[in-house]
Amino acid sequence: MFDIDTNWSRYEHVTDSGILNQFFKEEHIESRERISEHIKRAFLSIIQTRIENNPVFEIPGARQFISNLKEMDDVVISLATGGWYESAILKLESAGIDTSNIPIASANDHYSRIEIMKIAEKRAVREEKVSFTYFGDGCWDLKACKELGVNFVLVGNKLEHNQSIMNFKKPREILKYIGL
Repeated sequence: MFDIDTNWSRYEHVTDSGILNQFFKEEHIESRERISEHIKRAFLSIIQTRIENNPVFEIPGARQFISNLKEMDDVVISLATGGWYESAILKLESAGIDTSNIPIASANDHYSRIEIMKIAEKRAVREEKVSFTYFGDGCWDLKACKELGVNFVLVGNKLEHNQSIMNFKKPREILKYIGL
């Protein structure tokens, strides 16, 4: 039996598929695709059970903020997550976040957070380069944004950043961070 180290900062790619890929390499595990699918199914089952017992709640104001953004003519939204698509949907649905008509890129699409972000942008904006803001809570989010030259808004207090929010209850302040 193997244990995956939960010190996320030690992983090159802090995404579900990135962590699993690195784990396979470090443990010299072959037949990765078959094992990966088995692990993913088990993980999703655990997430489903946890959500059934302890629902995921939205960050206060997030649902309304996303809804308001969806109504703006000059804004397009996409979601980029380092989680697998299926677990992200479970969590978003539990939190009551409507993801209809929102493109989502996830660890199903790529193991690299930077590539996931690029995929999310391409799915949302097919023609031209537009300003891009990423909301995240981890040092890996900030690092990816710096590398891509993307505007970053920190959600929570795990890090220090000049643009940070604890929740989405002050939409005017947040809209200033994203240039609206």
